[in-house]
Amino acid sequence: MVLVRRGRAGASERPPYNCHRDLGPYAGVDAFLADLARDHPRQAARHCVELHSIVPALNPAKTAAADEQPIRFHPARRTAALSFGAAEFVAACAVRRPQAVHFVHADAADETTAELLATLTRRLASTPMALHLHDGGAPEPEAESRPTHLRAMLGDSLARGFYHHAVRTARRGRAAVTPETDLALWWSFTTGLATALAAVGHAVEALQLYAEAQAVTDDPRITMSAAYSTAMLYARHLPPARQNPAMARQWLERALHLAEGITDERRRVVSTIFYEQGIALLDSREGRANEALDLVNSGLVKLSTVLGADERRQDQARLRHNRAQLHLALGKAAEALADLDDVIAFDPENCEYYLDRAALHRAAGRTGAALGDYAAAIRLGPHLPEAYYNRATLYEETGRSGAAREDLRRVLAIDPAHLDARVALANLHLARGDLAAAEECVRSAPAERRDAPALLCTLGLIRSERGALDEADDLLTRALDADPGLAEAWTNRAAVRFERGDAGAAVADLDRAVVLSTAAEPRYNRATALMRLERWGEAAADLTAALAVPGLDAKLRRDLRAGLNRCRAHASSRGL
Repeated sequence: MVLVRRGRAGASERPPYNCHRDLGPYAGVDAFLADLARDHPRQAARHCVELHSIVPALNPAKTAAADEQPIRFHPARRTAALSFGAAEFVAACAVRRPQAVHFVHADAADETTAELLATLTRRLASTPMALHLHDGGAPEPEAESRPTHLRAMLGDSLARGFYHHAVRTARRGRAAVTPETDLALWWSFTTGLATALAAVGHAVEALQLYAEAQAVTDDPRITMSAAYSTAMLYARHLPPARQNPAMARQWLERALHLAEGITDERRRVVSTIFYEQGIALLDSREGRANEALDLVNSGLVKLSTVLGADERRQDQARLRHNRAQLHLALGKAAEALADLDDVIAFDPENCEYYLDRAALHRAAGRTGAALGDYAAAIRLGPHLPEAYYNRATLYEETGRSGAAREDLRRVLAIDPAHLDARVALANLHLARGDLAAAEECVRSAPAERRDAPALLCTLGLIRSERGALDEADDLLTRALDADPGLAEAWTNRAAVRFERGDAGAAVADLDRAVVLSTAAEPRYNRATALMRLERWGEAAADLTAALAVPGLDAKLRRDLRAGLNRCRAHASSRGL
């Protein structure tokens, strides 16, 4: 038995929950959450999206994910956000009295269950609830082996975004049937396995599966689907070094050719339109946004001839979303915003669309509208880290640093490896003078991220503020060795070297920073070092250029003017 936390005297105990992976995604924890939701309905209502995603039985009126047409595919990272929301719900329910909760077969849990248990363990550490995780326990469940049942399980896991479970289920299904015994079932397991593998970062194996499918059958529906999926692997999902736009285009043309043979007009038109969207993607990436826009517009016209206004609304939204992105690439923000309004009307439950529209509102200065869309994205995501992060930066821009810190903490609770959020939170701590919190924020990054140049740069800045100039210089040098294009590191190392009395070395570093950055700070700092070296004319030129940078804050503008006045006074004293 692995004891996560010792139960307290007088703690009530619930019966153990069985976490074995053969019982499905979130096994054990789904029953635990259902029990809590029954006991705490008001708290459950505040976390309904994540709870319904983990425990569909809590919302019996909703169409099963696998029965939606078309199926909405979720990113693999969504489970981390679900775990965060569920843990917040449990923590809110755990404040009243001590409880001990036992989970058996924790060693054989599905990845979704293991992730949520780990999140709960961290979140509940300061609450009266104690979790006990046990290896083994009740008799192991019998693994499902009936192909038709496995296919249903696979469809459910794919539709809900639980891809590790989908991989295991699909492999089990492929072991149970062959192309010769049941081609349709075999293809369901093969394409499902490829989809799940691509989602969890194993696109190379997915590519091999589609090649296998095209080798074992000439069935046009299978080869057409495999051709399109192969194209998308080459266009999007393979490791960057393996991506190949030319190969993607060839496979899309193959899929389009096969689509011409579909006898059913409606299916032929819909398939052709969506394969053409792949061509539009490649065109836009190659700088042919107008050609891509023509394909999307023609697709929308053709789609309207075979679909009613309320049919396949998600598909109609996707095409309009593609058009919004192209309008934005062409600098047509108003058209992009109108498209996104239509997109959200067609598919109001997709969090990504609100995130995109928030960016347009924000760029146009509509802060209230942007915040509203960020809130919708967070609610529907649920807890979309990008929405929390973007809202945090907007809060910071509008002077709400406390709210910004809270959102950034949420991002890091969901995704500890989110580098931008960690740097931003450390900088907010720095801005309020909390050097200890800033340093703790940086040093608590996951081990694999601690040598990231941006984190080394931030830690170097913190250590310099704490007077450890030699250590700061070393950290900033390491950052620059890893990323010579990091302007902030050149600027910060220059400040350290200036502080150590080496104005010449500071100027050399700032020469690099000025080349890399159009910001005013590197020029201001270089002017300061140049004045130390009594190079007044060069300093005045830097200060003048810095004053021309738009959006200067009042303090920096005052400092720039004071420095320029000093340069002019020196020139006057010398009669220049």
